[in-house]
Amino acid sequence: MLDIYLTDELGKLNKTETLTKGCWINLTNPTEEEISFVVENTEVPLDFIKDPLDDDERSRIEKEEDSVLTIVDIPVTVKDETDSALYDTIPLGIIVTPFYFITVCLQENLIINSFIEKKVKGFFTYKKTRFTLQLLYVMSSFYLKYLRQIDRKTTTIEHELRQSMKNKELFSLLSLEKTLVYFMTSLKANNIVMEKMTKQHFLKMYEDDHDLWEDVIVELKQAIEMSEVHSNILSGMMDAYASVISNNVNVVMKFLTTVTIVLSLPTMVASFFGMNVPVPFKENPHGFAITMVIAICLSSITALIFWKKKYF
Repeated sequence: MLDIYLTDELGKLNKTETLTKGCWINLTNPTEEEISFVVENTEVPLDFIKDPLDDDERSRIEKEEDSVLTIVDIPVTVKDETDSALYDTIPLGIIVTPFYFITVCLQENLIINSFIEKKVKGFFTYKKTRFTLQLLYVMSSFYLKYLRQIDRKTTTIEHELRQSMKNKELFSLLSLEKTLVYFMTSLKANNIVMEKMTKQHFLKMYEDDHDLWEDVIVELKQAIEMSEVHSNILSGMMDAYASVISNNVNVVMKFLTTVTIVLSLPTMVASFFGMNVPVPFKENPHGFAITMVIAICLSSITALIFWKKKYF
């Protein structure tokens, strides 16, 4: 899908059909015809368009002639096979040319939609450096938002696990732990890209952009720290619940073994007195009652011993 946007002097975002100086070209899972159209009319290298469409493309920044390509990993919400909420990361390509601003992504996402739906203040398509920083700031904000959601979901799952140990909750924790690994990897790669962007001056930074740049760095570092903290907590929680589950199995097995021993004693007594050989009390009219008393006494004494040893 190919969309072209342009803001006027008042900051109103308008959708247009023609390429004009200062416009924003948004490519979402584009077709070959759309890619060819953009490459021919903007003179952007074909690789700059193709690379962000690779799901495994690493975050990086590079410059070729007057075009600068920045690839960062952005967070998205997906659904896994267990139908539980899961977050993943996908590449977002940001291409800055002297006349155009181009974004390339595999799928629609809330970060780009925040600009299309006019939720970002002070946004102008022709202010390319500021637009880039605003994209990075919104990206970092969504990382923080999803990390807070992961924290709340982890707390909910923890309460459910205290009530009953079910595989569903454990699989949910595993999905969240996998998400945090993706987040940490992507955030650290994005941080390297922004450090390189600053040191090598790929983009012309204006005086008004410095405060926004500092905000982006702060948000990104906070997201990195939060993801590391949550990952450590979740990893420790998984280990703790694995130990709890193992301990619960041991307790159940010990209880069942104890009950089996207690119940086997009456069976053993009955087996002795059921043999086709002379046995005590066979002539006694109260022989059955005496046999039952012996079996009950043996089971009771054994149960008492186990109770004192806290096997029950």
